[in-house]
Amino acid sequence: MKKARLTKTELKKLQDDLKRYDRYLPTLQIKKQLLQMETNRVRVEIRRLDDERRRLEAEMDKWAALMGEEQELAGMFEVGEIVTRPDNIAGVDLPVFVELPVHIKSYDLITSPLWLDRAAGDLAQLMKLRAVKMVALEQYRLLEVELRLTAQRVNLFEKVKIPQAIEQIRAITIYLADQQAAAVGWARIAKKKIKEAA
Repeated sequence: MKKARLTKTELKKLQDDLKRYDRYLPTLQIKKQLLQMETNRVRVEIRRLDDERRRLEAEMDKWAALMGEEQELAGMFEVGEIVTRPDNIAGVDLPVFVELPVHIKSYDLITSPLWLDRAAGDLAQLMKLRAVKMVALEQYRLLEVELRLTAQRVNLFEKVKIPQAIEQIRAITIYLADQQAAAVGWARIAKKKIKEAA
């Protein structure tokens, strides 16, 4: 904490700073709450996506045993880039999942195994779930960074800046009051000496 000059100018500056801190702090606290709510929402969404993936994988286990038949699944798909759009939530620019273009190449329905249709659909859905989760994890990471910075700012105002300003204002006010009392005392002594001299 830097030592404040004990002047009326410094007192005015500190009082203005304190008003500004008191005005910004509620905004920062609201932003922190919004970020916490959004972080919790994304965390729940990630859990839901994990549950959905496990459910889908359990469904896939039913036909996975049939994959002993020779069939090349990896070459059946043309997968594009993940498409996202930007969104600003609580002052943070977040990517929002739009789509993952997955094209299933055509195959011979007569010579292909019966389970291939189901496998292709489930695998395409699994790829999309993983893409959505990747975007959600990026959202979570960005929100966590901003939440940490905002919490640090809130703590800075609540625990450092505001108490320091209050303490410095108190010290300057006491000093100026003492100076004024001393000046009044010196003025009385000077007035008394002038009367005695006259």
